[in-house]
Amino acid sequence: MGNENAERIQTSLLNRLEKKVLTWLAERQPVWMTSDTLTFFGVGAAILYAVFCWLSQYNVNYLWAASFCLVLNWYGASLDGTLARIRQPQRPKYGFFIDHSLDALTTCLFCIGLGLAPVMYLSISLFIMGGYLCMSIYTYLSTIVLGQFRLTYASLGPTEMRLIIIAVFIFKMYLPGDNYTVEVFGQPWTVYDGIGALVATALFSVYIVSLIKDLRMLAKIDPPKSFHE
Repeated sequence: MGNENAERIQTSLLNRLEKKVLTWLAERQPVWMTSDTLTFFGVGAAILYAVFCWLSQYNVNYLWAASFCLVLNWYGASLDGTLARIRQPQRPKYGFFIDHSLDALTTCLFCIGLGLAPVMYLSISLFIMGGYLCMSIYTYLSTIVLGQFRLTYASLGPTEMRLIIIAVFIFKMYLPGDNYTVEVFGQPWTVYDGIGALVATALFSVYIVSLIKDLRMLAKIDPPKSFHE
């Protein structure tokens, strides 16, 4: 089944409100604005986010700029598909390919930025990145094999994840919590390191549980063949 025929499963907490806002914005975009322009705008915002995260090592207030870049990334990365659907005709194969190829890059930038900022250890943010990329690969495989393009898991999608990162940044700036550490594996962990480790563990757990469930279902649909068949 081609990905253009896949059932889109979107159950995020902000899905209904986000759809209304994106439709409102798409209907008011200038003629020269295209889906590709928005896509690359979102990637550019993600690059700036990582730069500001790195600069926040020297001045924590750069996290405000990093947070604003997350909003700009949402604008570009979320609005591009809506604009394509409203203006017609769509380019499902091209759009799917470029959108999710660059989503992988954006995810890497988000997680590396977390590690470059004085928020959590880079090793923990890379652990999150590994879990998120595993879930992304699983999503794309499900699109091809099961015909289901699942955009969210546990009612959380990319928009909710951006808001969580922004919330962590704000807490870091005004409630650092660095005075409260626990030694883990010989290193002092702050509450933000703990949150990061929990998020990464949750991502890998959802990945493994979903994988086992779908493997069992596929084994019934596509059972092993005997030698004589």
